[in-house]
Amino acid sequence: MIFQPALPLGGYAGWRFLNRTMEAQQAAFARSPQVNRDLDHFRARIGDIDSAEALVSDRQLLRVALGAFGLEADINNRFFIRKVLEDGTLDPRALANRLADKRYLGFSRAFGFGDFPVPRSKLSDFGDRIAKAYSTRQFEVAVGAQDENMRLALTLRRELGDVAAREAGERTRWFTVLGNPPLRKAFETAFGLPPSFALLDIDRQLSVMQTRTRAAFGDDTVAQFDSPERMEAMVRRFLLRSDAAASGGFGAKAPGSTALQLLQAIPVAGRGLPFLR
Repeated sequence: MIFQPALPLGGYAGWRFLNRTMEAQQAAFARSPQVNRDLDHFRARIGDIDSAEALVSDRQLLRVALGAFGLEADINNRFFIRKVLEDGTLDPRALANRLADKRYLGFSRAFGFGDFPVPRSKLSDFGDRIAKAYSTRQFEVAVGAQDENMRLALTLRRELGDVAAREAGERTRWFTVLGNPPLRKAFETAFGLPPSFALLDIDRQLSVMQTRTRAAFGDDTVAQFDSPERMEAMVRRFLLRSDAAASGGFGAKAPGSTALQLLQAIPVAGRGLPFLR
């Protein structure tokens, strides 16, 4: 049995409760027997794995490997996953480099089967690092089983923080956001963008994201979200927008208009300007 996180409230109020209880809830989740069985098996076996074929042949190992990168839905796509891993990341023509979802790139790079004579799975701390990532993301999955928006908020804070802190140019950071489905969805929701947004040319998508971000925060960079205050402002914006949309839209008489009014009234950390323009 896996521990089920306690989420007595939804929306931003629920987010604040989850954060107050996060440490205890994550610890309880990590003690779940099923989670422990998977992680014990992974730590014990991963050091002996020296090929993508060996990894995908062990379903329990593969479940942890994929789950650590939010790719658990691909557990049955063994041929595809093997190809992603064997191609590596150094060749621009490698499959992971050609996929729009850049989580596969991070996955292939982390294991290194196609990049190095000796894969990273042989490193002494590799098992613990992947196990930690798996535990974190599976807790998010458990949260999402009760409230998908809360899961997206957790993912937004963790992954956007990683992207913001990277040594990279802003275009690279933005394309990473656009190439990460959970981050993309969170940004699209936070800025009220329609599903058809994804059909735009990628450079146009980048321009729109930068324009919306500048209007909301006075800064069009991803790097600004390395600040805890800006990160919390972004999460709050996402959750309030999600609540308003779920309540019936943003019209003045719509049930969600209260959430929108709250959203408009909250100043961005470090500025006296409202979220929306």
